[in-house]
Amino acid sequence: MSQRAMFHLPRPSALRSRAAVLAAGLGASMVLGSGAAFAAGTSAPAAAGSATAVDASSAVAAQALAQSKAADAAKTAAVAKAAAEKSKLAKSKAAKAKAAKPTAAKKAASWVKPVTGYTLTASFNQGGNMWSSKHSGQDFAVPVGTPVKAAHSGVVVKAGPNGGGDGPAYGNAIVVKHSNGTYAQYAHLSKINVTVGKSVKTGQSIARSGNTGNSSGPHLHFEIRTTPNYGSAVNPAAYLRSAGVTI
Repeated sequence: MSQRAMFHLPRPSALRSRAAVLAAGLGASMVLGSGAAFAAGTSAPAAAGSATAVDASSAVAAQALAQSKAADAAKTAAVAKAAAEKSKLAKSKAAKAKAAKPTAAKKAASWVKPVTGYTLTASFNQGGNMWSSKHSGQDFAVPVGTPVKAAHSGVVVKAGPNGGGDGPAYGNAIVVKHSNGTYAQYAHLSKINVTVGKSVKTGQSIARSGNTGNSSGPHLHFEIRTTPNYGSAVNPAAYLRSAGVTI
């Protein structure tokens, strides 16, 4: 055998030593890899559990905050509602008090027209052959049966036929005395609804108009007097106007 073809094979003992070293290294790598994988596997669930606990805590806090805000809003609404009701009640009381308080307009209305739906005809102090001297009142032409109202409150001092004592020319008549010392006479009535001594209120129906006595047609003869008797009359239209009544 020539020298070029010659080579040396390693010894069996050396080969075995190298294989053992490689096997040990591979085993160590496998053991380390498995440990790392195990460590990674155990740490991941722990981290997930921690995150879940944080999320739950945040949700509870958010819910508590929302409930607190809702409670505050409800309390504010209740306070506002109570204040509105109190204000409404105060306004209602003020309106009632104002309505109950006497006013100039209400005082003026303590005198009213003795009839409605009328036409003014013969006036006070008017001359003519219908009267022995001058006309002593104001005539309101109305249909027979028209309600006659007390022009002012007072007490009935005359009521009946023959002018209630003032003479047949007046027909059926009533005289009412007022608290200020004046008197009102209502004449030519078809019906009398009050009696002597009866108190009447302003605007109260006391009779029905008619055409009795010395009358040329259905009407109410109305007088304002300074005494209960004929001959003391003043201008009734002017007197009503001075009391705030427009006729």
